[in-house]
Amino acid sequence: MSAEQLRELLPFLRDKNPQVRQIALQNLLGHTPKEAPSRSIFLAGLRGGGLLGTQDNDAIRDLKILCRDHLAAAHDAFRALVNLSDDPLVSSSLSEPSFLNFLVSYILNPNAILADLASMILSNITSTASTATALLTLKVSVLPDPTSSVGYYPTQSRSGSCAAPVPYPAGEPQNVLALPLLLDAFIQGASVDDEDDPDKRLRKASLHFLSSVFANISITPVGRMYYLTARPTNPLKTEEGLEYPLAKLLVFTEHKDTIRRGGVASTIKHCAFHKPAHCAMLSPDTEKVAIPPSDVEAPGVGMLPYLLLPLAGPEEYDLEEQEKLPEALQFLPPTKQREVDPVIRLTHIETLLLLCTTYRGREHLRSHGVYEVVRALHNSEKDDKISEYIVRLVAFLKRDEAPETMKDDEGDIDVSHDSDGEDSQIVEI
Repeated sequence: MSAEQLRELLPFLRDKNPQVRQIALQNLLGHTPKEAPSRSIFLAGLRGGGLLGTQDNDAIRDLKILCRDHLAAAHDAFRALVNLSDDPLVSSSLSEPSFLNFLVSYILNPNAILADLASMILSNITSTASTATALLTLKVSVLPDPTSSVGYYPTQSRSGSCAAPVPYPAGEPQNVLALPLLLDAFIQGASVDDEDDPDKRLRKASLHFLSSVFANISITPVGRMYYLTARPTNPLKTEEGLEYPLAKLLVFTEHKDTIRRGGVASTIKHCAFHKPAHCAMLSPDTEKVAIPPSDVEAPGVGMLPYLLLPLAGPEEYDLEEQEKLPEALQFLPPTKQREVDPVIRLTHIETLLLLCTTYRGREHLRSHGVYEVVRALHNSEKDDKISEYIVRLVAFLKRDEAPETMKDDEGDIDVSHDSDGEDSQIVEI
């Protein structure tokens, strides 16, 4: 089809007949990827509106509406927007408050069949700092719902592919910060792929791409402080105990999904740029620690074992070395494999290097077997860049400390030389 013929299909996206809308969308979907010659038909007329935001053209407006349509049409609409959201004007359009609220609410609904596609869109649009910042303060409307697998119903999630519960939950809706709910949804989605019985799944989507959203948010100082501020463990029951949100992500450094592992690794690394947090990040959860500038204490994050496990192999250590290692790394089985993705391996090494920028961090790493683990990693590492970073790390760990190096300054580390380019990568399908 020529661009002109495809353009003639666009008005049918808003046809009253659902079959007509779906057929038109099916024929247009293949022209949304970046390399598609006729992709410009979706972008024509989009304008940046300054303080008023982006002014939609008819095509983008119709695709946003179609995301609420019946399942087949919504599926193709979400896919189209995943592909188109690498364009800054489309991304800006998808970040406007009403659609962002729907997108997040839809992801939070445990019955949302297409929540993984919605998560891909959220991942793409949060690669823009303004959208990532907006997500920090976004609140969504929820109703307590004892019949739901997650205990609440996001009122703005209703659509053709995600019907409202029957009976509709009683009570008054409350506005709740979205990010803590997204973090819990991410945790709940982790085991979806492993559960064969659909009735036993907490959610219909795995939500792996939310890890990229979390990484995008953590790039900025204000974003990373979200993960390093003591918050209620349960965002809907604020009277319960406090914890650092970063602690909730650590367990996924060895998850089988590469996207989930990679996003979590990047989030951890970005948080390590905040040097005042190093003490809490390395302290065990049996100790309560405050992260300046706050004086509110919460259990330590205890993240070192989660950084070292992906870097560890089946090596045997002598008794003295074994005793240095965190308990989780002692006597690993001969089948233990290292992280297979070189980008993720490098990210963990970079995090360890960041922890070496404080004296307390270096001392903790020295006394907990980090040198022994990375020494074995270096012997098997085939990637030259990772080997180079391991050598840098070893130089920190093995150097002698002088009085001037035993004093820690405060504040974030300069990120101008941050080598991580994966966090804001645009997803296309």
